[in-house]
Amino acid sequence: MENIMRFRHNAMQVNSLSAFMGMKGGVRQNCKDVYFVRLIGTNATLMSDIRQMDYRMTERMEQRQDLIYRRINCLPAPGSTADAAYYERCYQAFLDAHKQTASSKTLKGDASYARLLASGLQTALKLYKTERPQMSASMEKNFVVKMLFWQDALLSDIMTCWHEQLSVKLVLSNITKQQEYFFAYLLTLLGCDVLLLQSGTDISPKEDALNLSQKVKNGSFQQIVIPEYNKAEILTEIRQSSCPSGNALHSGAQAVSQNVRFSAAGTSTDTSGPIVLKIPPRPGSSKAAGSSASSISPGRPVSAVKPSFTAAPCPAATAKPSASHDRAVSGSYPVEKNFEELAQLASSVVLIAIHNQNGDVIGTGSGIMIGRDGYILTNNHVASGGKYYSVRIEDDETTYSTDELIKYHSTLDLAIIRINRMLRPLPVYKGAKSLVRGQKVVAIGSPLGLFNSVSDGIISGFRKIDGVDMIQFTAPISRGSSGGAVLNMYGEVIGMSTAGIDSGQNINLAMGYECINRFISGFV
Repeated sequence: MENIMRFRHNAMQVNSLSAFMGMKGGVRQNCKDVYFVRLIGTNATLMSDIRQMDYRMTERMEQRQDLIYRRINCLPAPGSTADAAYYERCYQAFLDAHKQTASSKTLKGDASYARLLASGLQTALKLYKTERPQMSASMEKNFVVKMLFWQDALLSDIMTCWHEQLSVKLVLSNITKQQEYFFAYLLTLLGCDVLLLQSGTDISPKEDALNLSQKVKNGSFQQIVIPEYNKAEILTEIRQSSCPSGNALHSGAQAVSQNVRFSAAGTSTDTSGPIVLKIPPRPGSSKAAGSSASSISPGRPVSAVKPSFTAAPCPAATAKPSASHDRAVSGSYPVEKNFEELAQLASSVVLIAIHNQNGDVIGTGSGIMIGRDGYILTNNHVASGGKYYSVRIEDDETTYSTDELIKYHSTLDLAIIRINRMLRPLPVYKGAKSLVRGQKVVAIGSPLGLFNSVSDGIISGFRKIDGVDMIQFTAPISRGSSGGAVLNMYGEVIGMSTAGIDSGQNINLAMGYECINRFISGFV
């Protein structure tokens, strides 16, 4: 019999709705990371934050087949007498199987999930018995019946597509009763991430002392009416929107989506058709990686590993961070920087190697430090398809290995990975002034695996590609530059290198700062 999936709860701190949306628990060695969080109290932005969460998660469900999201204001009351009799028979079958498998009305034929459900029920029952030492057989039966009924009510569609990589995010409001709280915990033992919106009240101190969930203070308790989640209504809004991201970066952006297409392949000599946008493939292969890269184990730092795709950095790139870099990190910009000073900011741009399940390097790309707690921004086309990643940082002999893909968005081509190291993030431009054509920029990335190469150019235009606003710039980039930083002369990230046009020279595209700021909210 195969091993039952194990779960690690709250591996990282979640301090906002946005952070909860972005967390995606990885699965390694039959263990999955799940999140169980209570947001305590309310504040002035809670309602708008909930609305944004509903919108963004619904949008992502439309784009991804491995994500399910729902928000429930109230757990349903038990059904009819016939339903009660049915779930009582399920409880008896649970006992007859020595509590090793469980069944329900909607669970049919999935042996793995049946064992997982039984294991979760046993854990929840143990907690319930600890709280009620004198629990009778009848009380145990009623508890299991209620758990099975609620599980069917919330997860009926999941039964038909469940697998270990499925990301399920459930939001429940004002859970106070003991059985409801233990059911929320049971959901995490089925692989779901659960957020409790405790706006008006919270669980008892006794349940809080069990330390099952992470508590995040959001404000004082208030009796507010949280609107119901209406998926159909939100989908209608999304489909009527002209831009998948919900906002445009530049009101004057030229629409060229009819004449431009993305391609992950090489160059094209056909100029009669639409312009081909090249999303630079990640260079590298299992042959190039050698034995040193394939020996990296995910999830821990590896010392003194230097994969063969890494070229020796130039002296300017390896210089120690200067006071200019400290000003960039702190957000103070008294004067424009010169190119030498901007080049030193390469210490906050990383080289990412993508590994397959055998540990072979299947490509490389670049990434930007955006959060001190190990968060790195890159392109989704860099991160997608990898089993895990190894990250190189200037002036650091350690290669950091991770399988934590925290968040991604296929339309915006953005992703966040995380390593176990404190970082010095680059500031992202906040838009004090509009970007203009002719404005000087510096690009930092690792083209062809050449670690943290620096190039300069100008903004040459603003383009709308498939409904997404992008910055066109002339600083040269090549394969492997994807995910690198495009900086203004103050050392702020105004964009991230994303694509190039095959048939042109130095016609490159970057995802702009506005989409980046929205995407990284909660991680900075």
